Amino acid sequence: MQGLFYSEIIASIKNGQKLLAVLIDPEKFSVANTLRFLSTLPEETTHLFVGGSTDENNAINEVVSGLKKHSKLPVFLFPGSHQQVTEKADALLFLSLHSGRNPDYLIGQQVRAASVLKNTSLEVIPTSYLLIDGGNKSAVARVSATTAMPQESVSEIIDTALAGQLMGAKLVYLEAGSGAKMAVSTPIIEGVKKTLSIPVIVGGGIRTKEQREQAYQAGADLVVMGTVFEAV
Repeated sequence: MQGLFYSEIIASIKNGQKLLAVLIDPEKFSVANTLRFLSTLPEETTHLFVGGSTDENNAINEVVSGLKKHSKLPVFLFPGSHQQVTEKADALLFLSLHSGRNPDYLIGQQVRAASVLKNTSLEVIPTSYLLIDGGNKSAVARVSATTAMPQESVSEIIDTALAGQLMGAKLVYLEAGSGAKMAVSTPIIEGVKKTLSIPVIVGGGIRTKEQREQAYQAGADLVVMGTVFEAV
């Protein structure tokens, strides 16, 4: 049975709407500036994602609460670990880092989160997460102790994404990493979109409207932007 927020994503895609999520890193976000931050977001914004590779100050609960207080946009958790879970959000991307081979990020973190998630009202959306080389050493690669997939390895990326779908993922997330020098390439997005039947999320290195449109034209159903708003 599909949850409400996932069903809304599917319905939007069927209606030809391109979705835009703004990613908020709780370590870099000032709750006091929530209203100002929200006022700067593109009017096309459809989702707020909250999470990061680390959250040493355990700020995620406070950040999500602040966003929910001032915005009607759905708030999705994009957790870097099992500790980044709060029932105050609407949904959680239940990530499995399929691009890496570190068992802790394939299943370990998920096991530690399972009993907590069972007792929350969060809508849990299984998501195949692929880290693609963005031209720099990303925080995801450092924290997960994995290596990003080379952009030239298009066939392997497509096969990895397909494996994620066959394993039950409802979304695939192609991520170049926060602060990436280059976004996920058009051939990768096109190949994954053509091969899979689940929605394709693309993030990392997308800072302009032109880059966002390029990702949409390649087949991205939902684009994630974050670093460009962090200074607000």
